[in-house]
Amino acid sequence: MELYVGVVLLSRINLQLIKTVHYPGDQMSSIITFIGWHDSGKTTLATQVVSELKKLGYRVAVIKSSNDEGIEFDTPGTDTYKHKEAGADSVMIVAPDQMVLQTKNRGLSLRTLAHRYFPDVDIVIGEGFKTARKIPKIEVFRNLNQRLRDEVHGVIAVATDLEGVAEDYVFRLDEASEIALFIEKRYLRQKGAAEVTALLVNGNKVPIKNFIQESLAGTVHGFIKTLKLNTEIKEIELRIKLDE
Repeated sequence: MELYVGVVLLSRINLQLIKTVHYPGDQMSSIITFIGWHDSGKTTLATQVVSELKKLGYRVAVIKSSNDEGIEFDTPGTDTYKHKEAGADSVMIVAPDQMVLQTKNRGLSLRTLAHRYFPDVDIVIGEGFKTARKIPKIEVFRNLNQRLRDEVHGVIAVATDLEGVAEDYVFRLDEASEIALFIEKRYLRQKGAAEVTALLVNGNKVPIKNFIQESLAGTVHGFIKTLKLNTEIKEIELRIKLDE
């Protein structure tokens, strides 16, 4: 049996900076997902919110969940297709302007996917993932009979054109700008106390208290400094694989 542990830490130098001033690039990504039934308008709204967040100057990544199987991202005859046909578990193509990774779905949570693949953005926008635990969700709906709020946890706001919806935060489907500002105020401007150390065990993110984050970051950074590397330490990634 193998236990996989992954730890991503910011250096102690960055840790001190975070205590005094907000540096978006020095902190772990915020995550919010849009949920709703098919044809509810969530894709349209989510893409508009992404555009508005970009206008505000934030770095944004998107992770979309799909129930469809056998989606083709490649075509027969290409080099990457040949590698997949040869049995490769994962294939990545690196071009001058982009990278594309194709790999098997290992059942990782939305939070784990965000921290593993998009650690350098300010916010990760999800689409779907209605059962994701401890992830704030914005529900999009056009029909009161298709509400998801009673089935899921973490709905922080709703978007609909229906009248008389009683919720704390209700937006119309054409209010992408207002939703972006709502997200900024609640999850981007107030990141001063955000985590600086992320711990992943067997691919799943494990929450750790702030003082443990600081202690872990300081300890690992202290060991790394003894290596006398000829480079400024800004970020540390540590992966440990244990065999039993």
